[in-house]
Amino acid sequence: MNEQNFVATIIISAFNAEKTINAAVASALDQTAAVEVVVVDDASKDSTAQLVQAAADNVPNLRLLRQAVNTGPAEARNLALSNSTAPWVSVLDADDIMAADRIAKLVKRATDENLDFLADDIEKCYPGQDAMHRTRVWSDTTIGLRHIDAARFIRSNLASGRGERREMGFLKPIMRRSFLDRHKLQYGPLRLGEDYDLYARALICGARFGLVDPCGYIAFIHNDSLSGTHPTFVHADLMAADDRMLALPNLTEETRRALLDHKLEHHKKWVWRRLIDAVRERQPLEAINCFRAPVPVALSLSRKLGAESMRRLGRRLRGG
Repeated sequence: MNEQNFVATIIISAFNAEKTINAAVASALDQTAAVEVVVVDDASKDSTAQLVQAAADNVPNLRLLRQAVNTGPAEARNLALSNSTAPWVSVLDADDIMAADRIAKLVKRATDENLDFLADDIEKCYPGQDAMHRTRVWSDTTIGLRHIDAARFIRSNLASGRGERREMGFLKPIMRRSFLDRHKLQYGPLRLGEDYDLYARALICGARFGLVDPCGYIAFIHNDSLSGTHPTFVHADLMAADDRMLALPNLTEETRRALLDHKLEHHKKWVWRRLIDAVRERQPLEAINCFRAPVPVALSLSRKLGAESMRRLGRRLRGG
């Protein structure tokens, strides 16, 4: 199949994904739309790359790219973007799958509605569970088609408003490549929140972004998932990403306030994690310095510390 005939590129960034990569790749290749699948092995130490290469040897629209060192999904996806040309781009996590007609449905709807980004609500479940046990990430009820602007999207990523792991940044929209190219957009230097950062910048640039009901993206819940744990610095990196967006021209006041609230939420998370690190590493001065923060951050830190102290006291009193 000639590369120019592909409707979409499906990008899979994979790191130590030997247990799940075959299912992810198979679901991508099974699309009813003409797709190319580009897997970037992010310096895995297991057999991920070998499994993908074995499949690629027999499948012309599957390609494997390999990174010499682990850089995280953002840089891996950028590598795939620069090595593909299909007019639509979609991301699939290496431990997830998608229904066979998902890309075809999204491309048709996005084309009909003249959208640059179109996301479908994700359904999540534990491996082995059937459709009856799936829950939706964004909305528990039918939503039809919703148009999303920058301020609404950014606020949808406040865990304080949506709850952890229900943020809109977890969605995996199809993206119009010509829009990404025109605005020179790619994933930023982040190991957490790279999707949030890209989508928010696209919306600030004027992307027409839609959200529809599930079309078949299935996210599996893994208790040992790498995305569930992350180092302290990622929150500081997200604050820096918000600062970069705050410096962009033509921000609406609503978008600016949303960015400031998002930055504040991660400032609170960053300082809390710094305090935990300081206590664990027995650095009392660093622990004290954590309280030298803006008033809302210091107050949040004090409340969290008090709640944690009461929780531990209650556990001791119960003999736990």
